[in-house]
Amino acid sequence: MTIDIQTDKKIMRVEARARRADLALACPDIAARIAQFASALPVPPHAKVSAYVALKGEADPAELAQVLAERGCEICYPRVHQKAQPLRFHVPILGEHFVRSAFGVLEPRPDWPVAMPDVLLVPMLAFDAEGFRLGYGGGFYDRTLAHLRAAQPVVAIGIAFAGLEVPAVPHDASDERLDMVVTERGIRRFGIE
Repeated sequence: MTIDIQTDKKIMRVEARARRADLALACPDIAARIAQFASALPVPPHAKVSAYVALKGEADPAELAQVLAERGCEICYPRVHQKAQPLRFHVPILGEHFVRSAFGVLEPRPDWPVAMPDVLLVPMLAFDAEGFRLGYGGGFYDRTLAHLRAAQPVVAIGIAFAGLEVPAVPHDASDERLDMVVTERGIRRFGIE
């Protein structure tokens, strides 16, 4: 990644965090709004779906994950196991609690059952009409999507506020595209039906 792209992304992250904070205040029911689009997503029953535990201000996929679970999907969650490596996924065990990572994110415990998702619900700070997303700078989802897509078809569904769409996200060859984004306003598709 070039220095210019890294600098552009850092600047965009600051702006996107501020905008997302305002959007979160304006749309406190984002989880319910996103969940209403579950039936329009290309997620077959019994798919393995990776969700995430939302940070404060993030678009929360919890209710969408619940609807998908009720349709028979197995829900798993990502865990950082090693810096600069793809994420690993684990299925929660009823009655056990997530643990807080070094990044401040709630993650599954490493001893929970391992899963290989078919569908990833992906957090972000911004996205564009080409399907590129602005993440948090660690590259975990880009590495993970590249790794998973090399082995099998995987659908990447971004979860975001509609107001986080930007004209263009700086990107290079290491940035993986999303297939679609679900917002409180609906679904934006970028290459699959």
